[in-house]
Amino acid sequence: MSQYYYTKTHECFSVADGVATVSITPHAVDQLGEITYVELPQVGTELSAQASFGEIESVKTVSELYAPVSGTVVEINGELDAEPERVNDDPQALGWMIKIKMSQPEELETCLSEADYQAYLDASA
Repeated sequence: MSQYYYTKTHECFSVADGVATVSITPHAVDQLGEITYVELPQVGTELSAQASFGEIESVKTVSELYAPVSGTVVEINGELDAEPERVNDDPQALGWMIKIKMSQPEELETCLSEADYQAYLDASA
């Protein structure tokens, strides 16, 4: 299983060959409820860490999506246009959102491990 990195804004991602595959955490899915729409950037968009890259809408709310690392969007999950519920079904495998070619891999050091993210959730509860 891939190692995932987490953010306090509830994005998570795995890294392979300098490319981060970004999704939202299962916790975020639980909080949002049924996902109805996902707005994603275009391929080629330059992102900075912690900058908004899109929105996710559910039956409950609309939330911003934030880039966990800086870089260039090299792929988006076009399946989410027709099937946003893929995020509910499996946020990390089927419901991934964007792939970012990282420009500053050292930013990984500022992300949370799964244990740190769980501790953050526990402290926030």
